[in-house]
Amino acid sequence: MSIDSRQVAAGLLAAVPFARALDIEFVEVAPEAEGGVRAVVRLPDNPEHRNHVGGPHAGAMFTLGETASGAAVLAAFGQVLDRAVPLAVTATIAYQKIALGPVLATARLGCTPTEVVAELDAGQRPEFPVEVEIGTEDGTTTSVMTVTWTLRPNH
Repeated sequence: MSIDSRQVAAGLLAAVPFARALDIEFVEVAPEAEGGVRAVVRLPDNPEHRNHVGGPHAGAMFTLGETASGAAVLAAFGQVLDRAVPLAVTATIAYQKIALGPVLATARLGCTPTEVVAELDAGQRPEFPVEVEIGTEDGTTTSVMTVTWTLRPNH
């Protein structure tokens, strides 16, 4: 699988202006073993996005994680976007520690793209999880998130 990370970033930022408003940066969008995809995005440290304890606001952290998951979905399923629309169905996030400074979110598909596309090909509306780890640049995990996505057929 070949992934053009610049194309994924440009497509997502064009479709989701709020990610642009937070200055979210795309670090990496790359294939993994067994057809999986990993996406890493970064939230710069901006005093205007901090909460009352000095870390990024919970809403900014949520948006960072959701953006990372969306990048993984776009990279994994770009070949079917002419016949299905990716939509987030549910999301859960657990804030475990205060994140200080820039924050990274790393998203990974919880299934293989082949399984999901097979469901779509069978006329179903597949749902699948994307797991996201959010943390500081030194590798400290501060939050974990799961976003369940679907590919809604265009018909």
